[in-house]
Amino acid sequence: MIQFSSLVPIEFTPSLKHKNWLKAVIRSENLLPGDIQYLFCDDAYLLERNIHFLNHDTFTDIITFDNGVGEMVAGEIFISAERVVDNAHSLGTKIQDEYLRVVVHGVLHLCGYKDKTDEEATNMRQLENKYIQLFYDKFDA
Repeated sequence: MIQFSSLVPIEFTPSLKHKNWLKAVIRSENLLPGDIQYLFCDDAYLLERNIHFLNHDTFTDIITFDNGVGEMVAGEIFISAERVVDNAHSLGTKIQDEYLRVVVHGVLHLCGYKDKTDEEATNMRQLENKYIQLFYDKFDA
């Protein structure tokens, strides 16, 4: 089951179409959707988790904790709504598109993709673009 919750107001309304889209992404990667929890929060909340769990004293837009076993994709995804909006403004993209990007980014991490090297980051961005297009083509009717 995919669940969305928020500690702060967000400019994104997750719905059944988003859940179905994310399940389709996971199945496209030849994996099985499991329990995935999204929590939208502010910078301070995510920074606290970044320091506590990852020992990183930096702001970030997303932190993903993988709880999957075998082919089952499961985990917890924390997203800073503040970072998403700031990123959208700085990149000149729509806020909705930046939310889609970060939401699918978290699922791609749970599917096993990394983005630490330039090559991994490029591959991740290509997959994000591919799956955002899938959302608009098949799920945003």
